[in-house]
Amino acid sequence: MYHHVVADGTECNDMTVTESRLEKDLCWLRDRGYQTVLPRELAKGDPLPEKPVLITFDDGYRSNYELLYPLLQRYQTKAVISIIVEMPELPTDNFLTWDMCREMTGSGLVEIGSHSYELHNLGDLGGSFVPGGINGIQRRPGETDELFQTRVLDDIQRSYDLIKEKVGQAPVFFAYPFGLKEPDAEELVNRLFPVTAVTKPKIADLKWGLHDLPRITVTMNRELSTVLK
Repeated sequence: MYHHVVADGTECNDMTVTESRLEKDLCWLRDRGYQTVLPRELAKGDPLPEKPVLITFDDGYRSNYELLYPLLQRYQTKAVISIIVEMPELPTDNFLTWDMCREMTGSGLVEIGSHSYELHNLGDLGGSFVPGGINGIQRRPGETDELFQTRVLDDIQRSYDLIKEKVGQAPVFFAYPFGLKEPDAEELVNRLFPVTAVTKPKIADLKWGLHDLPRITVTMNRELSTVLK
């Protein structure tokens, strides 16, 4: 799991990797016989290569188009980008536009997944995780069914509907914001999205199904060789 890609020489945090580091990772996978797959292929039950790997990007930063996409084309590598669906609807310059999403999807190398519409602690929280707080799609203490329906369930449905409308392809992948599930949303999420992912430091085992697949965060300080044994 990656998030944001930055130019070489830029200071990084746990949400960013440099362009050259990302290229190094793609080469490392290729040289060791890994083959990338997309959620749509998993959902279809297509036969998998001997060493399949799913590369995911969260949030939908503009760098996914400007820096990631050229690398995917160069190495014919596939990835799923789970966007915060509100962002293409806004006049921002740091997130993907719908035109970018459509272009990448048309290449066959990229799928657009959902990371919710606006349930990623946006606004004053700046998208950041709140330790000990309510994060992502989690239900608030005392929240009524009606309020939860409006705030969370309608948001998830809206994210699905907009991707289907704007990209021309219904999404099959949902990346839980902050990797956190909510039991009261699970039925809807699983019905809409055949493939879902949480954040856990382990390799996925598909014999348990395609929901709640664990993902491992890749950072500048975590080499792929320590992740994929």
